[in-house]
Amino acid sequence: MGRRARGRRLQEQRQRRPEDSEDGVEGGGKRNDAGWEGGYPEIVKENKLFEHYYQELKIVPEGEWDQFMEALREPLPATLRITGYKSHAKEILHCLKNKYFKELENLEVDGQKVEVPQPLSWYPEELAWHTNLSRKILRKSPQLEKFHQFLVSETESGNISRQEAVSMIPPLLLNAHPHHKILDMCAAPGSKTTQLIEMLHADMSVPFPEGFVIANDVDNKRCYLLVHQAKRLSSPCIMVVNHDASSIPRLMIDVNGRKEVLFYDRILCDVPCSGDGTMRKNIDVWKKWTTLNSLQLHGLQLRIATRGAEQLVEGGRMVYSTCSLNPVEDEAVIASLLEKSEGALELADVSSELPGLKWMPGLTHWKVMTKDGQWFAEWDEVPHSRHTQIRPTMFPPKDPEKLQAMHLERCLRILPHHQNTGGFFVAVLVKKSSMPWNKRPPKLQGEPAKPRDPVQSSPAGPTGEKAASPSELERKLVTGISNAETIEKTEDLENGNKKDGVCGPPPSKKMKLFGFKEDPFVFIPEDDPLFPPIQKFYALDPSFPRMNLLTRTTEGKKRQLYMVSKELRNVLLNNSERMKVINTGIKVWCRNNSGEEFDCAFRLAQEGIYTLYPFINSRIINVSLEDVKILLTQENPFLRKLSSETYSQAKDLAKGSVVLKYEPDPMKPDTLQCPIVLCGWRGKTSIRTFVPKNERLHYLRMMGLEVLAEKRKERTAVTDQSGESAASTGPAEDEASADQGAEQAAGLDAASTGSEAAGAGRAAGASTLVSTTESRTSDL
Repeated sequence: MGRRARGRRLQEQRQRRPEDSEDGVEGGGKRNDAGWEGGYPEIVKENKLFEHYYQELKIVPEGEWDQFMEALREPLPATLRITGYKSHAKEILHCLKNKYFKELENLEVDGQKVEVPQPLSWYPEELAWHTNLSRKILRKSPQLEKFHQFLVSETESGNISRQEAVSMIPPLLLNAHPHHKILDMCAAPGSKTTQLIEMLHADMSVPFPEGFVIANDVDNKRCYLLVHQAKRLSSPCIMVVNHDASSIPRLMIDVNGRKEVLFYDRILCDVPCSGDGTMRKNIDVWKKWTTLNSLQLHGLQLRIATRGAEQLVEGGRMVYSTCSLNPVEDEAVIASLLEKSEGALELADVSSELPGLKWMPGLTHWKVMTKDGQWFAEWDEVPHSRHTQIRPTMFPPKDPEKLQAMHLERCLRILPHHQNTGGFFVAVLVKKSSMPWNKRPPKLQGEPAKPRDPVQSSPAGPTGEKAASPSELERKLVTGISNAETIEKTEDLENGNKKDGVCGPPPSKKMKLFGFKEDPFVFIPEDDPLFPPIQKFYALDPSFPRMNLLTRTTEGKKRQLYMVSKELRNVLLNNSERMKVINTGIKVWCRNNSGEEFDCAFRLAQEGIYTLYPFINSRIINVSLEDVKILLTQENPFLRKLSSETYSQAKDLAKGSVVLKYEPDPMKPDTLQCPIVLCGWRGKTSIRTFVPKNERLHYLRMMGLEVLAEKRKERTAVTDQSGESAASTGPAEDEASADQGAEQAAGLDAASTGSEAAGAGRAAGASTLVSTTESRTSDL
């Protein structure tokens, strides 16, 4: 049928519809009835096979089945988490409790009374909250617009994470500390990764913690979502890589001039799963659920968990988690892993680590069911025709003593009706010794291989490569991706070299690379002439780790400088051909177009200022709270508008990038009690700030200024109580400013500023209205 004929038929159908059915839907269906929503039939939240399966397995306590099913049919409540490592976490909490939550009191939405958000009883320091509001109501209700906008803006700034409650549990049980080397094996979309980053930065006075997080995901596109999440926290200790978790390569690090295998202190193993614990938010699961999903995923889950256990250091802790309630994906994987570890792993008792959390102990007996409803209690009952679908590792161990020694009851299963959450499963494993197939100590590079007895090879044994000298590594380009045919595995250090018929690891496999080709990571050489002017201009402390500076280009001008911790630098330099790095480092300096006219070609970047600030000894202007308000609400305020103390510091400074520092006054508890560090530009007669829009709004909120979204507005205004306009910045899209010298000096172009210029170079953006309240205490 041609396009015109289809068009005519559609037109005829539209004309007939009023006659055919009173509601304009053929067949007499009512579009506004419960059966229709937006033109699509509503999914019926029923699945008899699901109910039959879990009732038979008895995962729900006696007498609670109806409550369990009722909870699953209810929408998932909205939950949020305040990022704990930022110095202003307490200020955000104060703002939430004393302003936004109070506004929700006695509020009704669609006939439903809004419950004031409550803290999660088991999350430390009241940093996680939940409410009975569903995500849909939160997004669409006019009464909640201000609260929703606050959540969106603070989420973009990295100060709040909107994360499901049960998803917060695995990082807490990982018990990570700032010195730990952490691997997140299946990290996207990244909410748990951000929790781990927060734990690294528990002490904000330390810009470079000794530990780091390597966040991995097999999906190239989801890796960029992961980067976006991690970037909100501005940490130099996070690296995002793109590998199949079940065969993630073993990395090498340089330890006092010797190459050693990198073992992780903490590993988060949040594996892909069937997701039947997410029915409350992913309602498609209701109609799609079968046991086949679990049967198909079990093998992958076991391979990922095994790979994680291999890379865990002795004494280290690994958390295995799924958002599935099915023992085939949960206890069966743990039991199989414990059995094959032969005592190298054991389940930790974490029952007292999260007081207030309600959970059910892990199952010790379960059966396996096919998608057709056929049950098998043990492997011997499975017919040969089913052996490809059902595997022996899916069943509990036969030996009662062995089963008892595993302590499967130490696993945690979270049921939705106990604390109004999603369904979840968590198990915490501790490594007591090397895995049985890795008993031989790691062989250091350069030592001759010694004959040994054959050992069982690792399921996905990674490999090393010929070591290069430190000088060669320094000169070597650290690339995020090598040739498409780069060999990922060449030598397994734990298993030794395969020589003279000695049984070693499986044959080498080629690393298949998909997705975008990443720019290289190039560390700045010690003799690079680019650095001395920067060091002089900002009077950088001698302790500044200049060796950790890198760029993403090998040709032309270096437009941006990034920084990583020395530990991640070590990983990058020694594993360029082993891993595909998607992103690492935080931006600390950006090139100005005409920066060479001044003493330094690079301006400071807000993204990395909290890391960089401790090393800067020059071009720092201490500002008052009123100065901060002016700087964040006016595009180019004249120096004379600032306080006399600020003016006296700034008037003699040469044009160029500056640091604007606010230090709280403990004698004035009603004022903002967290320090603020902003990047600015000292123009000829004015100062402007370079701060992303959402970060601006965050600071303004913390200072007691109400921020309201005004769509399609192109002017930013600060209005005081008398209604007089305190500032008018003109069209936000107009680059002209009160001080042309500042604008030209900054010389920002799209290539050199990236996303920062869009939100940072212009007041509070194109869509904000700021009004001052009487005082911070009355507003907050």
